[in-house]
Amino acid sequence: MKRTFILIVGLMAVVAVLFMNASEPLAGYGVGDYAEDFKLPNIDGKMISMADYNNAEGFIVIFTCNTCPYAKAYESRIIDLDKKFASQGFPVIAINPNDVKQQPGDTMEEMKKRASNKGYTFPYLRDDSQQVAKAFGATKTPHVYVLNKESSGKYKVEFIGAIDDSPNDPTDVSETYVEDAIKAIKAGNKPAVTEKRAIGCTIKWKS
Repeated sequence: MKRTFILIVGLMAVVAVLFMNASEPLAGYGVGDYAEDFKLPNIDGKMISMADYNNAEGFIVIFTCNTCPYAKAYESRIIDLDKKFASQGFPVIAINPNDVKQQPGDTMEEMKKRASNKGYTFPYLRDDSQQVAKAFGATKTPHVYVLNKESSGKYKVEFIGAIDDSPNDPTDVSETYVEDAIKAIKAGNKPAVTEKRAIGCTIKWKS
């Protein structure tokens, strides 16, 4: 009887671990790690990867969505980041990883509508499998990764976290983490701030 009880408890533990692994993100990248390239569908129907950007010096990869109030509050600032830094070699690549069964407002069709209405100047990709978000270790929308493309062609993670220090009011920003990180990288320096906790809605993971 005792042996049967121990066996049942052991099986329950295994099931719990498997469930957690299926529904939760992986640990993901840390500052100093090298990010793997990805290929995801864009709102224009094309498949996009970082390798497509021959002249890029780096990237502002942002996991975001249509439906989160924080993502909406940062939307104009994301557009501004791309307008300011794409021409300097650091374009924005936005990725929506939310499970559309939980958030129907995050389907590809809804993404197309929002990008058109708001005038997105950057690709807006669907991560239906959520594998890219898990590889990066993203947990929020928005969640930012500033990557520096080295001469080897590898993409080094230089900053992870929040865009700035004002998640709600864009007029109350005093620290611009992403902008400062890119300026430091372009000057040949390491960012003074390499991590700031992302503030936003939790990514809606598939069960």
